[in-house]
Amino acid sequence: MRTTHRTTDIPREPGDSPRTPAPPAPRARRRARTVAATAAAALVASSLGAATVAVAAPGTLLSQGALTAASSSESGGLGPRFAVDGDRSTRWASQPGDDQWLRVDLGESHDLERIDLDWEAAYGKAFTLQVSDDGQTWSTVATVTDGNGSDQSYDVDTSGRYVQLVGTQRGTQYGYSVFELQVFGDGEATDPVDPPEWDDEVTHHEFQANCSFSHFAPDDPIVFPGEPGRSHMHTFVGNDATDAFSTSESLLASDESSCTVPQDHSAYWFPTLYKGDERIAPDIPMTIYYKSGIDDYTKVQPFPAGIELIAGNMMATEEDFRTAPGAVEGFECGEISKSWSIPDYCDPGTQLNVRYQAPSCWDGVHLKSGMMQTHMAYPVDGQCPLSHPVAVPMLEFKIAWPVSGDLTDVHLASGSDQSWHYDFVNAWEPEVLDRLVEQCINGGLQCNPRGYDLYKPHRGTVLDENYELVD
Repeated sequence: MRTTHRTTDIPREPGDSPRTPAPPAPRARRRARTVAATAAAALVASSLGAATVAVAAPGTLLSQGALTAASSSESGGLGPRFAVDGDRSTRWASQPGDDQWLRVDLGESHDLERIDLDWEAAYGKAFTLQVSDDGQTWSTVATVTDGNGSDQSYDVDTSGRYVQLVGTQRGTQYGYSVFELQVFGDGEATDPVDPPEWDDEVTHHEFQANCSFSHFAPDDPIVFPGEPGRSHMHTFVGNDATDAFSTSESLLASDESSCTVPQDHSAYWFPTLYKGDERIAPDIPMTIYYKSGIDDYTKVQPFPAGIELIAGNMMATEEDFRTAPGAVEGFECGEISKSWSIPDYCDPGTQLNVRYQAPSCWDGVHLKSGMMQTHMAYPVDGQCPLSHPVAVPMLEFKIAWPVSGDLTDVHLASGSDQSWHYDFVNAWEPEVLDRLVEQCINGGLQCNPRGYDLYKPHRGTVLDENYELVD
């Protein structure tokens, strides 16, 4: 293994303006939707330690736009993805601490030639650069003990899929901060997705599913499949046929749905709300937002057929609920918002609401994992983690119940107020879901259930007034 260290000495003070050398000429880019089978194959290969080396033109910038991870980030706007975005005005910054790391997934193993580091003022005095085929076993390709914060370049002669910077001693009182970590070698780079041509019109990246109350039942086809009556009482919206025996196949075969879009045969359910001993059903359609949970909304893919997910934690404490990655507003009514318990009183005539977001990063392999939900994860710093690389729509439930005034006897069937959660089994007709995701989420629109943005009528729609697909 050969390592050569080249340094250009341009030290800086914290807060200095970033240097902006001309980035490499952009590669021709194309948009491609990653299918589940491809993601699954890649993940299985990496878990088995497979190391098929991609070979193509030498000197290719392989890291730009790749998936990243880090030991920590100072804030969401300083996440690890900013170290591989090709923009010297953005950066990754860790929390203060000597032992920190930044990792890049090149997508497959490549023959590697060079690793460049462009430090911000908060540099590493001592660090190593490491390479791995499987993300578990690492080989050190460069060791630095006298770093001074300059631009640094390291010639390497090795191959691997993962490259990481491991800091062991900071050069300042701050953490580590990197404008760009660039990896060069042989192979086809992962092409970043072009933003849409109408980028100046992007205000949102979502569409709505509006579904009315369907029925109550003590069933849960995810947690207690095939065991009717085993669960606490749930409130079901969406597919009217949902029961303990429901599967994605049986849901798709059912034509009865309380959702506005008839091609949405999905099942949605959550703990029943009680006022005293009375079950309270929502009396208006529930809004289910399908959104981008990651910053690059153009990379969100439709849910695969049959995927199941649960958002929330029945065992959560008030602190767990308040700090959960899925919490949005918590419980709200009237002027009350961000309440992590059901309020004791809501102004008469208002309604009790709850808003909560679901995990939106999929492992690319498993469609279900029971109560543990290990196949799903929340985004970190605006991108999906390496363990769950496929971004799917982020569901955000907004539910309203017709209760107000004294709410001291209002409670959830699942237990404490913080036990709030909801469940979803995807049973959309695939073509309709695909078109809605592409038009509204990838297209940066704020769509109604038909895929129509009222404020951008020139962008068209997915479904006509009769909910038929528009050619």
